[in-house]
Amino acid sequence: MHFKRLRDLREDHDLKQTDIAEMLKIQQTVYSRYERGVQNLPLEYLLVLADFYKVSTDYILGRTDNPRRIK
Repeated sequence: MHFKRLRDLREDHDLKQTDIAEMLKIQQTVYSRYERGVQNLPLEYLLVLADFYKVSTDYILGRTDNPRRIK
C-alpha cells in the first residue's frame, strides 16, 4: 500500500525522511520503503506518526480526507 499522505505530511512540516526515521529510531531507507509502499508500515509507527502530525490514522491510511482525529 502506497502512503502518499506520509510524504505529504512530512513535506508540509518541512521535514526530511532522515528526521522521521530518527524519530522512529529506524534507518532512512526503511522509512523510505514505508512512504513508497514497498514495505508495510507497522501499527506502532502509524500511531506515533498520527500523534506526531495530529491527524487520524484513517487520514494517513487514505480512508478519509478529513485529517481531524475523533476524540
